[in-house]
Amino acid sequence: MAEEKDFLVVNSKTKAYIKGKGLMMSSDALASLNAKVYGLIDAAAERTSKNKRSTVRPHDF
Repeated sequence: MAEEKDFLVVNSKTKAYIKGKGLMMSSDALASLNAKVYGLIDAAAERTSKNKRSTVRPHDF
């Protein structure tokens, strides 16, 4: 069974942004976006660790 993670992305803000583009958002799109955000953070954390730092900086993304 897949591990459920907390949502890092705000649903209402994301929907409003997409609606502002004249588009609609499917009910499962937010989960995919959330998974992408976790991936970005994981990659940045790994880069930070490899550089022997404990602070994630903008260039790590």
